Amino acid sequence: MRGAAVARPGDAAYKPTMHAFPAFFPLSGKTIVIAGAGEQAEAKVRLFEGSPATLKRLEGEAALDPTEYVGAALAFVASPDDAFAEAAANAARAASVPVNVVDRPALCDFTTPAVIDRGEVVAAIGTGGASPMLATLLRHDIEARVPEGAGRIAALFASLQDEVRTALPDPHRRRAFLRAALTGPAAEAAARGDKAEAARLLRAALARDEPGAGMVQFVDARGPADLLTLKAARILASADVLVCDEAAHADVLALARRDAERTGPQSVEALASLAAQGLRVARLITGTAWRAEQAALESAGVDTEVLPIAG
Repeated sequence: MRGAAVARPGDAAYKPTMHAFPAFFPLSGKTIVIAGAGEQAEAKVRLFEGSPATLKRLEGEAALDPTEYVGAALAFVASPDDAFAEAAANAARAASVPVNVVDRPALCDFTTPAVIDRGEVVAAIGTGGASPMLATLLRHDIEARVPEGAGRIAALFASLQDEVRTALPDPHRRRAFLRAALTGPAAEAAARGDKAEAARLLRAALARDEPGAGMVQFVDARGPADLLTLKAARILASADVLVCDEAAHADVLALARRDAERTGPQSVEALASLAAQGLRVARLITGTAWRAEQAALESAGVDTEVLPIAG
């Protein structure tokens, strides 16, 4: 398989490893402490402008008192004074509050990512403090692709979450419905700000419960992963179900969604049934038998796609 390769370090032995776990802290009803003064402290204040959190500013001796941090969800320390920064970080930690110290990774319990804020939709790019400039550049690239109305769409789905879960208890079926709804008229109405119409349209779609278009996509899984095209990598990242040949390369499997269902080879009838439920099936192949499988699916009226296959 050849084509536009997924960007990877040049070392053939390199194995990507998640060195920091990204997590989102709810801010409603929480207190955020910002200790210190100056432009860096003000930048942290601006980061939380408009959020539902309560900001608590600490300067001087108060920032060194652990009792000032009790009950806070997070603390940020910003100061050009090394001794002050370390003492304030220790005070926050003594109150069992996770702390970030600007420009001093060794003193941090967590690092601050580059943030894309669309209300209910928040994206964050982090480098573990290794290269904040790279994170910022990546944020600008991604930010241009996240529409302003994305937060309103997320709010719509959040408001009807319980209704959708009740109507569609099966996770696969629910995922297929939501994927179709994300590009449907309800999402368009939400993006425009018409909440009432968006809710009406989403409830109407839920009542019809029409599965979106499912398909089976064949991906060469012989590896290594850096031979995959960008499109193949995206398919792996979004597939609902992985149907894998036994010899599928571990590096290829590592690109797939962690929560995607994974099975061994299935019959044509089983694959067709999955597609009929509106699911995206990534068929990870390592041999040549896939050709007959793909032809049989096409004959059965199942949409298929074959990524460039070598040999």
